[in-house]
Amino acid sequence: MNVIELATPGGPEVLRLAQRPLPEPAANEIRVRAQAIGVSSADMLVRRGVYKWMPPLPAIPGNEMAGVVDALGASVSGIALGDKVLVSSRELAFRGGCYAEAICVPAGAVFRLPEAITPHDAVTLPNYQLAGALLYESGVKRPETILIHGGAGGVATAVIQLCIADGIRPITTVSSDEKRAFALAAGAPHVIHRGKQNVLNEVMALTDGRGVDVVYAIVGAGFTKNLELLAPLGTLVSINSLGREPDAEFFTALRALLSRSLGVRLYSIHTLDGQRDTRRALMQRAVELMAADRLRPPRPTLLPLKDAARAHQMLEAATTLGKLVLVP
Repeated sequence: MNVIELATPGGPEVLRLAQRPLPEPAANEIRVRAQAIGVSSADMLVRRGVYKWMPPLPAIPGNEMAGVVDALGASVSGIALGDKVLVSSRELAFRGGCYAEAICVPAGAVFRLPEAITPHDAVTLPNYQLAGALLYESGVKRPETILIHGGAGGVATAVIQLCIADGIRPITTVSSDEKRAFALAAGAPHVIHRGKQNVLNEVMALTDGRGVDVVYAIVGAGFTKNLELLAPLGTLVSINSLGREPDAEFFTALRALLSRSLGVRLYSIHTLDGQRDTRRALMQRAVELMAADRLRPPRPTLLPLKDAARAHQMLEAATTLGKLVLVP
């Protein structure tokens, strides 16, 4: 079968198409024949060799696969040949393994998919799982209003749609007219163009001067400015630090807003690595909401599996809108 291998960390060019024997499931395992494979920022970090939870090299990267069960190991029950399932490496011993035409995994690791969910949409479900974790499992009180930057991104889209499904008011920011149109089409009710509008003024106008309960942002330049957007007792949640540090004046700015008693949290879904029931409940709820048409992923960009390196180039350049999906 075709797989994408990673022998040494580096740029997109280190992802190589290779041949491996079709795996056979061991006892209590199933084999899933891939129909769609998601490309995520975690894959990019694995490829660079900077992911804290790296799989041992050489490895097959890839954290999400939707497909059909085509082989059963001994003692498997509750799953049948032909069942549609989602594989998420959050349920496996290490991240990776999904850039392949087939994968063998423990039967209890997969998520059953209803017919209403297509394979291309199914590989976006981990984003909605992360969105649920950010909203309800990141140590912050259930918010009434949130702001998330990068409204055309996959995680931001998932957070926005889940907020709408749950009666939370989302605000987002974007950097271009194209991304603004994309975010609006994906369901965002309030989209602020950072290049044309003053984010602080717009947020305060939308919240009657109170600010938002939570801001979800990436650590880096401008991170400190998010503190001004928060309501009293609000929380600034870093969702992807990528090794960067906050601005030098961050704690000075935090102390200057002492009367608001603000909080800051660096969040990772790896917090749930040891909480299987919570983690799986978040995913199962996302499956049910998507099947009920309450979560609607934007149209993906499709590439053949052999073009995984190109997909990573596109991911790093941020030249596409919507999920990047590899098709075997």
